[in-house]
Amino acid sequence: MTSITSVELNYLVFRYLQESGFIHSAFALGYEAGINKCSIDGNLVPPGALVTVVQKGLQYLEMEANLSNNDTDLDEDFSFLQPLDLITKDVHELRQIIKDKRKSSLKDKEKDKDLDKELESERGRVREKERRESEVERGRAREKERLEREKERLEREKERLERDKEHDKDRDKIEKDKEREKQHENFTDRDMVMDQDEKVHANQGENGVFGGPEPMDISMTSTSQSCEISSSDVTILQGHTSEVCACAWNPTGSLLASGSGDSTARIWTIADGSSRSGAQSGPLNVLVLKHVKGRTNEKSKDVTTLDWNGDGTLLATGSYDGQARIWSSNGELRTTLSKHKGPIFSLKWNKKGDYLLTGSCDKTAIVWDVKAEEWKQQFEFHSGPTLDVDWRNNVSFATSSTDNMIYVCKIGETRPIKTFAGHQGEVNCVKWDPTGSLLASCSDDITAKIWSMKQDKYVYDLREHSKEIYTIRWSPTGPGTNNPNQQLVLASASFDSTVKLWDVELGKLICSLNGHREPVYSVAFSPNGEYLASGSLDKSMHVWSLKEGKIVKTYTGNGGIFEVCWNKEGDKIAACFANNTVCVLDFRM
Repeated sequence: MTSITSVELNYLVFRYLQESGFIHSAFALGYEAGINKCSIDGNLVPPGALVTVVQKGLQYLEMEANLSNNDTDLDEDFSFLQPLDLITKDVHELRQIIKDKRKSSLKDKEKDKDLDKELESERGRVREKERRESEVERGRAREKERLEREKERLEREKERLERDKEHDKDRDKIEKDKEREKQHENFTDRDMVMDQDEKVHANQGENGVFGGPEPMDISMTSTSQSCEISSSDVTILQGHTSEVCACAWNPTGSLLASGSGDSTARIWTIADGSSRSGAQSGPLNVLVLKHVKGRTNEKSKDVTTLDWNGDGTLLATGSYDGQARIWSSNGELRTTLSKHKGPIFSLKWNKKGDYLLTGSCDKTAIVWDVKAEEWKQQFEFHSGPTLDVDWRNNVSFATSSTDNMIYVCKIGETRPIKTFAGHQGEVNCVKWDPTGSLLASCSDDITAKIWSMKQDKYVYDLREHSKEIYTIRWSPTGPGTNNPNQQLVLASASFDSTVKLWDVELGKLICSLNGHREPVYSVAFSPNGEYLASGSLDKSMHVWSLKEGKIVKTYTGNGGIFEVCWNKEGDKIAACFANNTVCVLDFRM
């Protein structure tokens, strides 16, 4: 067997001291051991050679201790030993340590087996108990069913007896009537005249001021055949292969963007003027923005949200894969923004168009510098997924979350500049009013609230809905808008199938629009503030006149509606459906 000489060992120790920085000790050893006279070429010795030799030796000792003359030991687990044991103990002692460890391991395994047996036995008992309970439950159900059938049979018997009784009464009545007819034959004409007079008076009473529903509480009876949007005024855009979750009109041109679960967004060119009826799916009027190479319908690439910048040159899309993408209006991918660790649920451009804001399931919001194509600041304040974001001005914004909280943040600030706590459920949506002075929010706690930067507590608590409120929108009216002389109102859409309009100065309900039969997912005001479009899971979109408080137009598609939006002229409404289509409706009054 090869052995190491004292000269070689001294050199290795000398090198170790040198490499470890023990310069004086290395010098003393080198001087006393005559290292400079030895024939070893230092260039051939790699760094850390002594440590490597010692480690190999320890590994050899460990291997030797694990192997014995008994072949059965080869099947057992390899036991690792402490370095100090390997250095201080001989091979027999090390083997004894390994033996003890294996015995202990065997005992633990036996214990685990016993525990597994006990658990299996317990599971068996539970299963047996569940089986018995299930049998008892089935027996009860059968007995209940039998009693129900017996009850129904008795009910039918009772009805039959009553019918027989009625029949007998009718026979008696007919007999009596015949007798009366003979007696009062002379007065028949006069009675007929009186009857006609009475009918006239009755009709006048029915058509008087008492008829009709309560004012400002609009019901389905408000819709009539004349409200239905004609098929000639509807363009159906086909091409998506999964539900369409989002849509947005370009603020300057006649382009409509849509985002779908099929991992694409599409930009449709919509002709000005009246729609051509029927389905439009030709290649000339649509650009397909693919979020995944190859096959579509990949759920991690769902396009969940989209937004055009102010001048309509860029479209931003948010996806389930956690990436935001920026596209040109001709469908070219400009930038992919990656930092989020979860799906993006909302994204918005600021008015200036230099920053994009995204909110994600990873509990954060990120402001992206669009020109630099990188993230500017990440805001990590929420303890649950971020559900919505909305800019207050070009540098500050609000975020809402499943943690019931709302934070107002500002670029450059490391803490929120305002915290709004008051909701008792997930906050689904936040929206600043046109002037950026009031913030509206809505929640699963069945309330909407209005907040002001001047105070911590909400200004108004709006409590008229009976189920979760999914979304809210401010009217484009009042100070700071194109319609300054009209009253500012807030619309809220709820799972209770109603839309409610609120007076935000008084915090009072103006009216409830009760035309839908299923949850309302989206509402949008017309640019002139005179109409409101609402889209529901009941497959219908209603257009309400806010002046009259009634439905003036309605359209029913073939799937639930996730979003509705108006073009800038206010003469077209887009609606995106669960049946993979987008509909564009011509609106003329």
